Amino acid sequence: MSFIEASQLTKVFRQAVKDPGLKGAVKHLFTQKYVDKSAVAGINLRIEEGETVAYVGPNGAGKSTTIKMLTGILAPSSGTIRVGGLDPYKRRMENTKRIGTVFGQRTQLWWDIPIVESFSLLKDIYAIPDDVYKRNLDEFRELLGLDEFLHLSARKLSLGQRMRADLAAALLHDPSVVFLDEPTIGLDLAVKQRIREFIKKINRERRTTLLLTTHDLGDIEDLCDRLIIIDHGTLIYDGTLASVKDRFARERTIHFQLNTPVHVASAWTDAFPDIAFSQASPLEWNVRFDRFQVTAAEIVTHALKSADIIDFRMDEPDIEHVIKQVYEGRLDLKEA
Repeated sequence: MSFIEASQLTKVFRQAVKDPGLKGAVKHLFTQKYVDKSAVAGINLRIEEGETVAYVGPNGAGKSTTIKMLTGILAPSSGTIRVGGLDPYKRRMENTKRIGTVFGQRTQLWWDIPIVESFSLLKDIYAIPDDVYKRNLDEFRELLGLDEFLHLSARKLSLGQRMRADLAAALLHDPSVVFLDEPTIGLDLAVKQRIREFIKKINRERRTTLLLTTHDLGDIEDLCDRLIIIDHGTLIYDGTLASVKDRFARERTIHFQLNTPVHVASAWTDAFPDIAFSQASPLEWNVRFDRFQVTAAEIVTHALKSADIIDFRMDEPDIEHVIKQVYEGRLDLKEA
């Protein structure tokens, strides 16, 4: 049995349909009209213990609704769901003790008391043994640099400090799975990197299962081995990051810097008819190619024979290019 399992998971919301203005409100009192909106439509999902999974999609795709069902906040309209063998909604209290949540837009810290007091309250709420609490707090203080603000109230913290404190709060009770919703939103690069390193260490050493929803493609590439894309309530891709790059991000671009101007476009197209050769300036060549049709080594070897090259760099494809195309409706992963 997988650690997280969902079978034909569906969530339908009933929404009232009202005409605008006071007249519409009065009319609705006597003649109610409703429309059903499917936020999640028959999702099948399996996540193994210790996996790090990115769960992404455009706004309104159904990501947050799925997470709310996994955490037990919402009950499914139909289908089944299990987290660690438990139904999250029917056994919500038991499920809550085994999960951690971090929401970039919200905090679980008490606003007007010192952070260390919030941690102490969480210790009592989760009935964390003294030795486990001390071990975890000591480790998190070092890894996340909590000492500088541990005795400040949450309302006095910067966004980066609050996110670090929220991460520690979510992991104090040694949860089996952590749901991370935009954990690095609005943070500077240094804080982002610190949080990412912390998350990777926790996953590596504790085998904590991580489900990440984010619009930050850097989080996905740095933290996750598997990518699930949801759109209009249905899964349209489930696979490794490497696979999605192999299938949909085949192009590479090599940028060459020349010592002296040389224009040999015809020689390039004769040697490699499928590449796209261009000159950004008299001293710069750009060569775009499909890495499954020609290798970077062949391109570089030909360039070195054709001109006095003083430097070159290669742009690797990133997951952002693929996901952007999916969001814009230009790439259907289900049919690819």
